[in-house]
Amino acid sequence: MTRPKASPPPAEKADIEEGTAFSPKYDANGLIPVVVTSAANGEVLMFAYMNDEALALTIETGEAQFWSRSRKRLWRKGEESGNTMRVTELRTDCDQDALWLKVELGGAEACCHTGRKSCFYRTLPIGKGAAAGVALTFVESERLFDPDKVYGHASAAKRTLKTQD
Repeated sequence: MTRPKASPPPAEKADIEEGTAFSPKYDANGLIPVVVTSAANGEVLMFAYMNDEALALTIETGEAQFWSRSRKRLWRKGEESGNTMRVTELRTDCDQDALWLKVELGGAEACCHTGRKSCFYRTLPIGKGAAAGVALTFVESERLFDPDKVYGHASAAKRTLKTQD
């Protein structure tokens, strides 16, 4: 498999911010943060990281691939669950140190390993009195799949299926 290579690093800051050369800036661990949104409605689905191999594979295949910091390996979104992400657009920010993927969801059209559409399914209070007792509120409690059946193992996030529903 031939992996696409990023363009050579531009010599000038203006080239990075205004030019057409793609020169992603990875952090000290070789990772770049990625925000993933729905191509259909703009909803934020998840936040993850890519290393250079995950980015190259994503560009080459059109399927979202990431670096799992907890598993310390590449993973293709949906490899276990079947809930895939087809990338419709990939953007970089002004200084090329963050990425934005717009995706179409496949499978159960769920992104989160807890079975929900988005990983951002709880909210925090903001404003007066919020600091007195910060508690998360579920804004999206519906599960589109049962994580215990899909992944075949329990974790704290997956055990909440019994307590939240």
